[in-house]
Amino acid sequence: MGDALYSSEILRLAADIPHIGRLARPDGSARRVSRLCGSEVEVEITLERGVVSGIALHVKACALGQASAAVLAKHAIGATADEIAAARDGLAAMLKGADAPAGRFAELSVLEAARGYPARHASIRLAFEAAAEACAIALNTSTETTLT
Repeated sequence: MGDALYSSEILRLAADIPHIGRLARPDGSARRVSRLCGSEVEVEITLERGVVSGIALHVKACALGQASAAVLAKHAIGATADEIAAARDGLAAMLKGADAPAGRFAELSVLEAARGYPARHASIRLAFEAAAEACAIALNTSTETTLT
């Protein structure tokens, strides 16, 4: 792996993932594991009126997976479940050659250098896949009304 893949920005993100730990009462939780490399990420979410009000992560992944989890954790609070799902889809598309996601999760662009390393893609996607699933679970089990 070249220095371009593990840039100082990726290493900085990987070293400083916010919201590590557990939530007292998550509304939704999901865990994803990469069969290829063994990386795993668990995400717990709380929602208020359909918007992420709390997030906690448990991350065992390479620096790229950690960097992706850090971007999620930094920007998830205040996002809707649809924004998280769109970021998940945008990240997957970016890794296949599309433009980086815009808006709230634009910082994912630091992972563009990983396009040429398909063996790393699953680890990079784990946090957003788990977060999208946790949001879906939270919305499906929620008794509150979502305001639009």
